[in-house]
Amino acid sequence: MSVTYTLRESFSGFRRAKLSSILSVLTVCVSLLLLGMFMAVTINAGRLIDALRARLEMEAFLQEPLTGDEITSLIATVSAVDGVEKVTFISKEDAALIFKQEFGEDINRVLEFNPLPPSLKITLKEPYRNSVSAQNIAGRLSATQGIESVVYRKTLLELIDQRAAGVNRAMLALGLLISLSAIFLVSNTIRLAINAKRKLIKTMELVGATRGFIRRPFLLEGLLQGLFGGLLAAGMLAGLFEYASRLVSPEFAPYLRMPGPFYLALIGAGSLLGFAGSLISVVRFVRPAAAI
Repeated sequence: MSVTYTLRESFSGFRRAKLSSILSVLTVCVSLLLLGMFMAVTINAGRLIDALRARLEMEAFLQEPLTGDEITSLIATVSAVDGVEKVTFISKEDAALIFKQEFGEDINRVLEFNPLPPSLKITLKEPYRNSVSAQNIAGRLSATQGIESVVYRKTLLELIDQRAAGVNRAMLALGLLISLSAIFLVSNTIRLAINAKRKLIKTMELVGATRGFIRRPFLLEGLLQGLFGGLLAAGMLAGLFEYASRLVSPEFAPYLRMPGPFYLALIGAGSLLGFAGSLISVVRFVRPAAAI
């Protein structure tokens, strides 16, 4: 009986206040569209930042001369450092070939000898691809016997960290602003529905209906408004991203195709916003009979 009543009264709220209910759904939809697009930009910016981090390598230049056994031992020592994912040995001959590929000159002919030292190319594990971790690892490697110096693009890594932190802060601020706006508007819609049933609510309270029994239809109504808004926003964004992915080159298309959990998160966020807005209203305006 209680479940049937809750469902019937929740959907009756849509019929009695069609305009305000539609406005609430559209409000949640527009809010989530803005939030979803910003989330997509943020996620893709994160992908790009991760790709840049993955391409950053450390290079440890080795002291000379070193025997083959000493180099093998040094590679094992460096590989065991916490945060190091991969170590590649670059001999003097390999370094000369790389120089020729990049500059088009044979360094042995230019200088009549090869001044390039052997080195180790070091790739860091994903959690350690930040300026603080990289600096700590570089310090440990520099103190290792057999390593002359360690170089990496420190300034670029610090810049990436700063930009990533800025994007995260902007995402949080905009998300809070949009969420509060949606909660406020849904709350007002539920408040109007409560006011329209004011006399009925008083009567129910006088005959012994509990506050929970009275509040449930309004809570469900707000949740449904948020759910419908989330579904609408997810569908529109899916169509928009799919259309846009056909207009860009194949290498950029994956950045416009969001995974399924992204759309599920939007629908869940819409339901949560609607429920939060209705909860605020029922707590404020559905009180014991003596308080009304």
